[in-house]
Amino acid sequence: MTAPGGHPGRAGVGVTSLSVGTMKFTAYFLRNRHRPDRKMIQEEWIRRAAEEPVHEVVQADGRIRRWTRIDEAGGRFLRVVLLEDGKTVHNAFFDRRFKEVDDAS
Repeated sequence: MTAPGGHPGRAGVGVTSLSVGTMKFTAYFLRNRHRPDRKMIQEEWIRRAAEEPVHEVVQADGRIRRWTRIDEAGGRFLRVVLLEDGKTVHNAFFDRRFKEVDDAS
């Protein structure tokens, strides 16, 4: 499926990316960043989830979900959704339903 602008993704969901510092973010992420439930999420935590996940799932559409525990946020798990390139952040939020998975078993 192709979104406006010829980018792969969901129709109607902008996947234009913008660089902020050393990270890239979709316009969707930047629009939703200031929601009350997401304001406290720090860029360092997003980077940690993207680079050092405790669990990863690749969605059917190629997007990548990664989770990490954020001790500074009371041990909550942050889910970061990256575009297919593995570098552009599309979404980030605390995932109340995630339970740590022991990938070694």
